Amino acid sequence: MFICYKKLIFCCKYNKITFFYYLTANMKISNPKTILSFFIISFPFSAFSWNIETVTTAPLGKIITIGGTVIPFKKVQLLAQMPGRVEFISNQEGESIKNKSVLIVIDDDDLLAKRAQAIASLKAAEANYSNAIELYNHELYYPRTDDTNSMSGMGMPSLFDKFFTRRFSRGMGYGDYRADRFMDLNNQETNRSKAWAAIQKSRFAIEELNAKLKDTRSFAPFDGVITKKMVEIGDTIQPGMPMMEIAQTKFLRIEAQIPARLVPNLKRGSFVDAKLDVGDTFVKARVAQIYPIADILRHTVTVKFDLPKGVPGGPGMYAEVFIKDTLQSIKKSVPIISADSLIYRGSLPYVFVINNNEKIQLRIVRAGKKIGNNKVAILSGLVQGERVVTNPPLNLRSGILIDDIKDKQSTNNNQKNKK
Repeated sequence: MFICYKKLIFCCKYNKITFFYYLTANMKISNPKTILSFFIISFPFSAFSWNIETVTTAPLGKIITIGGTVIPFKKVQLLAQMPGRVEFISNQEGESIKNKSVLIVIDDDDLLAKRAQAIASLKAAEANYSNAIELYNHELYYPRTDDTNSMSGMGMPSLFDKFFTRRFSRGMGYGDYRADRFMDLNNQETNRSKAWAAIQKSRFAIEELNAKLKDTRSFAPFDGVITKKMVEIGDTIQPGMPMMEIAQTKFLRIEAQIPARLVPNLKRGSFVDAKLDVGDTFVKARVAQIYPIADILRHTVTVKFDLPKGVPGGPGMYAEVFIKDTLQSIKKSVPIISADSLIYRGSLPYVFVINNNEKIQLRIVRAGKKIGNNKVAILSGLVQGERVVTNPPLNLRSGILIDDIKDKQSTNNNQKNKK
């Protein structure tokens, strides 16, 4: 086996390696792992910006970690308002929707037929009202009591009745012309009022049907994303059945159940540290809402925290918020190291520690919250005064003497300077 190369460029920044190489076309390799071994052996420690750091301590009050769930800024469940058959669904889960866009349409043929009937009833009521007005005006200007054409005989019987019989009757206490006149006008006014009420009834019936027709269409209340769809085209639904869930995921929140004794430490608009489950991302969360009443069984208060725009992940993922327990007067000093000293194998954090024999030792630790820009509190695994390796090289392993690493680095640096 042999390797022929023309040019090799090796670049290093912190603990990340980038290399570019050009190999001849006649290169023959029996084992693909040989190239990786070649690079690791040829450049063991010289290009890495590793360093040795002494573990220090810092006072840290008691921090309570509360688990929570990431929720959307807004979430709405659309329920069916009218019975019928689903005829149209605009989008599928995960698709974006615009405010006031139509999402679901239910069959409305029956309601359209009833609306046509109501419109016909309105026209009939308007005709009756017009007729009632004419009858009232006729009675007002041409009273029935003065009509001379109500009897036959060329008007003579009616005239005799009008000028003699009625006058003698009123003189003897029989009948009352004014009362009859008032009754006739009142009857016509009543008929006119009934006709107007019929018009109003028809108009309100049309408005009711228009509202029901509007309920056959479900509109988006805001810009968002469809998170769940519970019906399909052709399904028969009844009022109250859930059809779709939409959420505004542009902005996210954390909803957590905070013990009642810690709630006085939170103020609306204040900030707390939070950690998202995606990549163990640490962010600042703002207290957005504190519920006024605690749960009577768990004695916790629901609190919502606003997350910064553009954080990784989405609704439903796990998150943690860190709240200081100000009731604890004694602060505990904990070891702190640079965040660059931590390496992860799986989900567990490790550090390379230099023991008393000046050898490298890989040790598992329990990391706490971040302090400042580049410091991490270590809850267990380290003590003050121990030395750890920051920005450890990729090929660093336990059992190596720290002096051997320094010698190797010094030799490589000298060779580089000579070139």
